[in-house]
Amino acid sequence: MTRRKFTSKFKTKVVLEVLKERSTVQELAQKFEISVQQIYTWKREFLANAETVFDKGTKSVKSAAEEKEEHLLKVIGQQKVELDFLKNALR
Repeated sequence: MTRRKFTSKFKTKVVLEVLKERSTVQELAQKFEISVQQIYTWKREFLANAETVFDKGTKSVKSAAEEKEEHLLKVIGQQKVELDFLKNALR
């Protein structure tokens, strides 16, 4: 049996349906063909991260820092390769 993968769009749709409280979790589980426990897990994760939705700039600053770190690591790796090449050329 293969494991199903759900998009974040689908997960958000399910969680919003749960939060509307128009249907029970059991009904939604049957409707979307997923387990009740999975719905509760997605709901818990959604509510835990909901406060970050309205944070301004923190996400872009963090990703910019991560990009800079990745670039620097790439440069270091390239320089190490060049240094090793030059060391071998001198032998």
